[in-house]
Amino acid sequence: MPSPNEILAELKKIKYPGFTRDIVSFGIIKDIEVAHAGVTVSLAMASANPEVVEKIVAEVKAAVAAMPGVPAVNIQIERPAQSAPRAAGIAQPRTIAGVKHIVAVASGKGGVGKSTVAVNLALAMHGLGWRVGLMDADVYGPSVAMMVGVEKAVTVTPERRIVPLERYGIRYISMALFINDETAVIWRGPMVTKLETEFLFNVEWGELDCLVLDLPPGTGDAQLTITQRVALDGGVIVTTPNELALLDVKRGVAMFEEVHVPVLGVVENMSYYVCRKCNHRHEIFGHGGGAALARSLNVPFLGELPLVRELREGGDNARPIVAANPAHPVSAVFKSIAAKVIEGLDRSEAQHAS
Repeated sequence: MPSPNEILAELKKIKYPGFTRDIVSFGIIKDIEVAHAGVTVSLAMASANPEVVEKIVAEVKAAVAAMPGVPAVNIQIERPAQSAPRAAGIAQPRTIAGVKHIVAVASGKGGVGKSTVAVNLALAMHGLGWRVGLMDADVYGPSVAMMVGVEKAVTVTPERRIVPLERYGIRYISMALFINDETAVIWRGPMVTKLETEFLFNVEWGELDCLVLDLPPGTGDAQLTITQRVALDGGVIVTTPNELALLDVKRGVAMFEEVHVPVLGVVENMSYYVCRKCNHRHEIFGHGGGAALARSLNVPFLGELPLVRELREGGDNARPIVAANPAHPVSAVFKSIAAKVIEGLDRSEAQHAS
C-alpha cells in the first residue's frame, strides 16, 4: 500500500482543467487516508461547475487506483463555505493601502483587445469621478505605456518605492517604462511574479477608488498567481464574437470562481463594423455570442464594442479614444460599461457589509 506522500506525489501530475497548475498546488487535496480497505482522498472543491468536479474526481480515482497495492479508492468532496483553499506556500490575498477597489481585466486568449478595453475602462471610470490607477501586469507583452503615453521617466522615493506616472488623470505603471522597445523580456516565472508583486505593493498608488489590472492573456500560472496574491473585488472578461474566443471565456470565469472573485461582466469587443460609405453594419466575426455566453454562465453582459478606426489609432498614438474624443459613440459605450462596473462594485460592497 502506498504512503500518503507517495499518493500526493502522484496526484501532482494531474492538472486542474483549463490550467497549467496541478490540483495539489491549487489546494484541492485536503486529506489522504490510507487503510487496509483502501485509500480515501478528500477534495476541497470550490468550483460549482459539475463538469470540472466530475473530471477531477475521475482523474484522482484513476491515478490512485493504478498505484500498486491499492484495493479500492473512495473520494470525499468538501465544499468550503467561505474562503477558497489556498495553495501551499501562498499567503492570503493582500489589500493595497489607500486603494478601495481592485478590478482585473482578463481574457482567455490574446488578440481580443483586452488592453484597449482596460485602458479605456480606466479612463471612463475616471470620467465618472473616480480616482483610478492602471497596472500593466503583462510582463512579456506590455502595451499600456504605448497606449497611454510616456512623458517622463519613472522615479523612486527615498524609501525605494516606485512613483507611477500620471496621464489623462490616471496613474499607471508598466514594464515597458523600464525597458526599450527592442528589448525582449526573457524571464522565468519567479522573476515575473516578483516584478508583479513590486507593481502591486511597492508602488505609491496613493488614494484610489479603483486600481485596474490589465492581466496577461490566458489563464495560466501568472494570471492565477496575481488573482491569489491581491484581494480582487471583481473581474472583467474581454472576448470577441468568434467561437474560439468565446470558449476561452469559460476558462476566465472558472479562474475567477476558483479564487472566489466575482465576475463583474463580459465585454464583447470587435462586435461589428459599420461601413463609412454605405452605413451598413457588418458582423465580421459573428455577433451576440458574448451576450449569450454571459447569460449561460450567469454573469452580467457589460456591452459590445464595434470595430472603429479611431479606437485602434488612439491606442497606437497614445491618445485613447475616451480621453481624446469623449463625444465619440464608442466613448459613450465605454462610459456605460464603466458605470455597470462601478454599480457591480457598489453592489458587492453592500452585500459584504450586510
